[in-house]
Amino acid sequence: MKIDVRVLDTADPGFAAELARLLDRARTAEAGVEADVREIIAQVRARGDAALLDYTRRFDRHQPASAAALEIPPPRLAQARRSVAPDRLAALETAADRIRVYHERQKLESWSYTEADGTMLGQRVTPLEHVGLYVPGGKAAYPSSVLMNAIPARVAGVSELIMATPAPDGELNDMVLAAAAIAGVDRVFAIGGAQAIAALAHGTETVPRVDKIVGPGNVYVATAKRLVFGAVDIDMIAGPSEIVVVCDGRTDPEWAAMDLCAQAEHDEDAQAILISPDAGFIEKVRAAVARLLPTLERRDIIAAALAARGALIGVRDLDEAVTLANRIAPEHLELALDDAEAVAARVRHAGAIFLGRNTPEALGDYCAGPNHVLPTAGTARFSSPLGVYDFQKRTSLIRCSEKGATALARTASVLARAEGLEAHARSAEYRIKK
Repeated sequence: MKIDVRVLDTADPGFAAELARLLDRARTAEAGVEADVREIIAQVRARGDAALLDYTRRFDRHQPASAAALEIPPPRLAQARRSVAPDRLAALETAADRIRVYHERQKLESWSYTEADGTMLGQRVTPLEHVGLYVPGGKAAYPSSVLMNAIPARVAGVSELIMATPAPDGELNDMVLAAAAIAGVDRVFAIGGAQAIAALAHGTETVPRVDKIVGPGNVYVATAKRLVFGAVDIDMIAGPSEIVVVCDGRTDPEWAAMDLCAQAEHDEDAQAILISPDAGFIEKVRAAVARLLPTLERRDIIAAALAARGALIGVRDLDEAVTLANRIAPEHLELALDDAEAVAARVRHAGAIFLGRNTPEALGDYCAGPNHVLPTAGTARFSSPLGVYDFQKRTSLIRCSEKGATALARTASVLARAEGLEAHARSAEYRIKK
């Protein structure tokens, strides 16, 4: 099978331009996607359950008898948990335990302090009440996504977790339902696409309105999340998945090749990049990819992704490799190096860093413990992985003593009058003890 993955070198005159083209993350959504999604949201807001039923029958080829039939009852989740193969159930439970233990360390706590004059200042941390979790269906099922999104919410103390997942042709995935049962999801609806996002954001007669929506999806789901942001909070607008593997040339080339293929098999828009100062190693990896590709079930997707957005990049040394990795700010960064920790200390921008030759990104996708919901498209420059803190909100606390109010009011009064806000100034001045 022919594989066409570009080989680049930072010493080449046209490298900067080629890298910019490679990293151009402009998402060219299909014409009319936003208009279609706006119409779906408007219909769900106006017609509620009736619109959900219409869209479910149209897009998912699923014929529920009523809106109530869209909800999957708890006994069905329990049945799914019992029905999955024992090895798969054990894997789900092991992953869930590891994810829970890791995320329990992230939980924020309330705090306060009292100043000498008796004024108390602090911050109260409380969990969100209602969270919606979207889980894709159709081409593939993602029980790992259920665990990664639901468990941090549960650790945070979210009161109610509502899951929406499509049931194409009326078929539900037992692994996804089992994961929902293990993670403690409260209610599950067989609804997909932009209509599910609209229902979670605005509520219908059957689907409760939530405070935040998390979870991945196709371009319609991503567009819907963007459009309902403000009515609800969202986790992020995630782009295609991506990996950068930095290797010194002393890792088995087949390991590096398979790590690239693993990322590329997500979809045709995924990005997989190798960076190495060893030109001979780069050629060995290229040959390994060509040799391994025909053995992989999703070889056509991998080949398309590598041809469109993959690259094997030669650099002068590891210092330049780190500079380049920071420039890319990848979702996943593998450091297949002897002293990975020392190199990682110089990495400023990455969603997750995988240290050493024995830490493939695939472990992070499923069961290492840290969240696999990560910033993409260079947004690791300013954003972070999904975590418990995303399901907690913070409220400021202020209690002034009489003495403290007098001191603060004098300062506030001056600033308020400087801004031309007399009522603010007088409100503060009323508290000044004469």
